[in-house]
Amino acid sequence: MKQTWDIFCCVVDNYGDIGVTWRLARQLAAEHSLAVRLWVDELAAFARLCPTADPHLTAQWQQGVQVCQWPADWQPTTVADVVIGAFGCQLPAAYVQAMQARSVPAQWLNLEYLSAESWVEGCHGLPSPQANGLRKAFFFPGFTPRTGGLLRESNLLARRQAFERDPQARQAFLQGLGVTAQAQARLMSLFAYENPGLGSWLDALASDTRASHLLVPEGRVLGDVQAWFGEAPLVVGSVAQRGALTVQILPFVSQDDYDRLLWCCEFNAVRGEDSFVRAQWAGRPLLWHIYVQEEYAHWEKLEAFLDQYTQGLSAPAGAALVQLWRAWNMDRDMGQAWQQLLLHWSELSAHAERWCAAQAAQPDLATALVQFCRNSL
Repeated sequence: MKQTWDIFCCVVDNYGDIGVTWRLARQLAAEHSLAVRLWVDELAAFARLCPTADPHLTAQWQQGVQVCQWPADWQPTTVADVVIGAFGCQLPAAYVQAMQARSVPAQWLNLEYLSAESWVEGCHGLPSPQANGLRKAFFFPGFTPRTGGLLRESNLLARRQAFERDPQARQAFLQGLGVTAQAQARLMSLFAYENPGLGSWLDALASDTRASHLLVPEGRVLGDVQAWFGEAPLVVGSVAQRGALTVQILPFVSQDDYDRLLWCCEFNAVRGEDSFVRAQWAGRPLLWHIYVQEEYAHWEKLEAFLDQYTQGLSAPAGAALVQLWRAWNMDRDMGQAWQQLLLHWSELSAHAERWCAAQAAQPDLATALVQFCRNSL
């Protein structure tokens, strides 16, 4: 009989939480032969990532995972062998009570947000005894061997490399999105939160000596793109041009198609957690729009990652990358920072591949989770 796992996800205001938990659930079921239930409080958000899903069904099977509506009026259900609360979400009180009544204690973990901060290594895996007698542990994703690692399917990099070696597959994928890659143009993607600094970056791209083709999946940054052009509303399928810059609006795509989009591009601007990790697996230079937190806590996370990521870069290339990321996340002028980055493009491209390979040499998050639970028995 397969071991049962329950993953609880509370969708906050973006797709990062459900994006991470859906990837994790799929991998646990496919690669570790586990019986996985994914409890989601907002199935409409899930359906954006999984187009075959029906947001009106309270329970359904998708890609080997049982996806269930997390109802406000919780109904009794069998407690799983392993229970994961994603990103600090509070499990239903009735479910926790059922955990207490279980003859064999369930393994309870808090899957935390990704961070490169140094304290993460010391907190990863720590137990947290509860007042009700239950025990749970903190599981931290991260970038070093003393953390839980990053989500990465076992065949991800092999699939990426096969895709990159097949120009026809790349062309067919882009054409399926309505994209015809322009010869000699730098193909890039943009997935970000609202950002007042976007206009200065678009200005720089429009005045560049090399053409840029910017692919923008529909999302929160679309309003800023539209404001820069000052034209009629931009919708899926819209193509607008100014100077050397062509901007094309794409539909919100499935996770697997988003991976392929990242693989097609030379540079990817991403946001949050899920797309941030996937851009690293693409092995391309990237720009991260970090999720803003109270009391500017996100700044420490941003700087901690930059400290790790820039190791191995020359001082000028590292400084150019840091300058661009800080400008992007502080809503500052991007023009000069972008010009400086272009001077180090070859080095940054090679570095992105090395970083990808170094991270892939570590255990992936799903495998680390399974091993952690086995070791805890």
